[in-house]
Amino acid sequence: MARAVISRDKQIDDREVELEEECLKLLALHQPVAADLRLIVAVLKINNDLERIGDHAVNIAERAEQLAGLKRVPVPDEIVELSKQAKLMLRKCLLAFVETDADIAKGVIGTDDLVDELNKRLYDELINRIRRQPDNVEQAVFMLSVCRQLERIGDHACNIAEDVLYLLTGDIVRHSGTEDSVSRARVTPLRPQAASPKLPVGDGKH
Repeated sequence: MARAVISRDKQIDDREVELEEECLKLLALHQPVAADLRLIVAVLKINNDLERIGDHAVNIAERAEQLAGLKRVPVPDEIVELSKQAKLMLRKCLLAFVETDADIAKGVIGTDDLVDELNKRLYDELINRIRRQPDNVEQAVFMLSVCRQLERIGDHACNIAEDVLYLLTGDIVRHSGTEDSVSRARVTPLRPQAASPKLPVGDGKH
């Protein structure tokens, strides 16, 4: 399974370049303005974030390959929860884009603190495991790397959600640090049981 993920990296890279070239053609040939311009800018940025998420997935797969060659050790429950939250954030931010839904985008941003907290707890637990079980240092180090990759996937999902808000409002909320910009005080973190229907995968032609 890990090798299957790694083998698709080139395909993701190629699709990123194709989409970027298409966006640049639209900018050059049609000189869009207002909402059309915001759409193309948002797509360019989202395109880059999705490619980076693919890179993090490859890194996780590489750690999985390395772990498969070592003595099996228990995986902390928080890693499972962290992976669920990261996947949910990614799925929801793309749904927010497809549905042009600001509330879903805000929900993704509101989940970021939960992912950061899970990552911090996992870091502390794995560091303590290294101290207690020095014979299993390699496994703990690889798990730490996986946690970091999952946390970064959550960050990229937040970037996409912020780009959706830019698309809908014209406001750049990234790095703003203000409650008004993203209405953080009224955001409810995402819950897996509230997940929406699956997005269509498509045939790869669009």
